[in-house]
Amino acid sequence: MLSNSLLNMDHDHLIHPVTSWKTHERRGATVLASGDGCYVTDSSGHRLLDGFAGLWCVNVGYGQKTIVDVAAEQMAKLPYATGYFHFTSEPAVRLAARIAELTPGDLDHVYFTLGGSDAVDSAVKFIRYFWNVAGKPEKRHMIALQRGYHGSSTVGSGLTALSSFHANFNLPAPDQHHIPSPYPYRHRTGADADVIADSVAQLRAKVDELGAQNVAAFFCEPVQGSGGVIVPPQGWLAAMREACRDLDILFVADEVITGFGRTGPMFACEAEGVAPDIMTVAKGLTAGYAPMGATILSERVYRTIADRAPEGAAIGHGFTYSGHPVSAAVGLEAIRLYTDGGILANGQKSGLHFETRLRDLLAHPLVGDVRSRGLLAGIELVADKETKRKHDAEINLADRLATIGYKNGLIFRAFADNIIGLAPPLTCSLDEVDLIVERLESTLNEVLELKDIRDATN
Repeated sequence: MLSNSLLNMDHDHLIHPVTSWKTHERRGATVLASGDGCYVTDSSGHRLLDGFAGLWCVNVGYGQKTIVDVAAEQMAKLPYATGYFHFTSEPAVRLAARIAELTPGDLDHVYFTLGGSDAVDSAVKFIRYFWNVAGKPEKRHMIALQRGYHGSSTVGSGLTALSSFHANFNLPAPDQHHIPSPYPYRHRTGADADVIADSVAQLRAKVDELGAQNVAAFFCEPVQGSGGVIVPPQGWLAAMREACRDLDILFVADEVITGFGRTGPMFACEAEGVAPDIMTVAKGLTAGYAPMGATILSERVYRTIADRAPEGAAIGHGFTYSGHPVSAAVGLEAIRLYTDGGILANGQKSGLHFETRLRDLLAHPLVGDVRSRGLLAGIELVADKETKRKHDAEINLADRLATIGYKNGLIFRAFADNIIGLAPPLTCSLDEVDLIVERLESTLNEVLELKDIRDATN
């Protein structure tokens, strides 16, 4: 057990991300002490199956000794190297080349960031530069999806379409716009063809409204993560990519969550043969073992910026820790584990079993929809299956789910709008998949036994 002094220090000094500060002051922190495989243990010794891989990121599981070893070796050899002044380090060069080898199409140029949010911000800056030097400075407006998540930084949180990232931050900006999500469960018909056709029409209508000459880019996640794990129909991504090409706007695939095996293939775009103009990645790039993300540019975007920038002028965008050699060494080893270490293949096998087992939950009285792709899933809870009516916010279903799930030894994401998010490590076995579903079903059963929730459920 930890002494109260550590919890008091957390209360007094540590600001937690995306949290009600006053609620946290009342509740206090839960301290995680160690991790092994697909499990974490808290400071009281309670062992939990991590069904969310940290924050969608610990794809290779906890305790991978080879990652620890390469990080220590690189830290001892060269703990830091700047990318400024034409300097570099071997791990950064090799990781950029490896990413270019793995990503679809001609995404051959890699700018390293510290995570997903600044990868999106970097993409926005490169897009602005691209259109300015291409002689179309009026192309400034950017479109994303409702329920989409593109980080919480100053720029990216405007492209994000979740209310808590806008409230009191004066967002979104006037040049940031949103169209409806491809959300089959809440769509007027739910038919794949209709969902795709409506999305394409909505994008075209928004571009027409703004004027095609004014629109710079469309951002999307191949599967929406923090918006409730919204899984679009197969064919949706390719259709939106073609619409962007026809409309002369850049197509940006945000694979911060979906990249590195999360949905099955190395990148979700591969499933539909889509090669975006720009891709953002993070999370699985280093599997959470070190901070790192990347903004990856196609040949067209890179060459336009490189060739049309003023002669000799620096492209004024850079981070102190871009291409950090320790993070890059970790990234290289994580990718080796995905490919040569069999983790990608294991994730694909477990993902198929995961999808099958989760569908069993559709029979539960609380479950309205189960949607998944690979080891990424959303379970939408409703008060009435026929009308798809949600439980009232006053019931506080999300917090109660998380509390009971934690007691049952399972970590998952309980979204505020009554959706459960799951994203276990790609290393999870079939037995661990079964255990995730069993513990989740037990949690749902216990929640349903609560009188106010039982009374409100038809």
